[in-house]
Amino acid sequence: MPGSDPNDLSLLGAAPSFAAVLDHVSRAAPLDRPVLVIGERGTGKELIAARLHYLSKRWDRPLVKLNCAALAESLLETELFGHEAGSFTGATRRHLGRFEIANEGTLFLDELATASLRIQEKILRVIEYGEFERVGGRETIRTNVRIIAATNLDLPGEAAAGRFREDLLDRLAFDVITLPPLRARRDDILPLAEHFATKMSQELKRDLFAGFTASARQKLLAHAWPGNVRELRNVIERAVYRHEDLDEAIDEIQFNPFESPWRPQSKAATAPSGASATATAAGQVPTLPMDFRQAIEDTEVAWLQAAMQHARFNQRKAAESLSLTYHQLRGYLRKYRLVGGDDED
Repeated sequence: MPGSDPNDLSLLGAAPSFAAVLDHVSRAAPLDRPVLVIGERGTGKELIAARLHYLSKRWDRPLVKLNCAALAESLLETELFGHEAGSFTGATRRHLGRFEIANEGTLFLDELATASLRIQEKILRVIEYGEFERVGGRETIRTNVRIIAATNLDLPGEAAAGRFREDLLDRLAFDVITLPPLRARRDDILPLAEHFATKMSQELKRDLFAGFTASARQKLLAHAWPGNVRELRNVIERAVYRHEDLDEAIDEIQFNPFESPWRPQSKAATAPSGASATATAAGQVPTLPMDFRQAIEDTEVAWLQAAMQHARFNQRKAAESLSLTYHQLRGYLRKYRLVGGDDED
């Protein structure tokens, strides 16, 4: 599966923000302490967890993974701690949990913030004392596991709201690695795109990947990438497999595979337009505390990208749609490194 290899080159990147993360990982990996990995969806949290494991002294021991959001509380408990035969209806034999299976190795708990407070308390006990009991059992099981947890939520905020245990957060936050979104590492977009395109061409048994046109590169740089590297990979692989003239560079980039004149429309999904849309955006109450400057920058980037895509990357039309002069728009695009230095109309 693409991206499942701990050495997968989707961890490739030279942008300063990403290079700093890889340096952070290299320093944290040898330490036998919990690590918390935070990042938006698609930023590569699982790959970072694998890198932490394979650069540690536990590299030749099990790396066990569990997505906490994928299971109901009762199933999550048995998957983590195991259960004894007869502990509940259908439990016909003993089941070993992930803490037991990962003994001497690393346990990666993805989306840990979705676990209930009761499950969090049991996890905390394992971290503090290295022991637990299987569901329905009385025997104390000893385990030596390094925990790497991941989430896309603001855990200090969740703890302040009572949705995450503060004592567990204290233990997990020995070190926190926060992954930058793709929009914060724009220097990596085109190299990653080339990498994914080459890999997809090889998968399709094609001898040649002719690259991207200047227009395609501009589109890739101007996109918001809400799904980050995972979204980039999907967009590039889709563009490669649909491209028929293998001697020509790829020009057509489709970001939304659902785009179609016959797409069913949901009334609930219909967005307001015009003044009402502006009023809705202005009336939104932010979740506090927040990084005000970063929120403003993210909003400006999203609006600039939306205007550019709506104007089919004609900068004069995009400027008009935002009630800006051409030179004002150019200033914003340069500020956020959404274009190169040359004017493009």
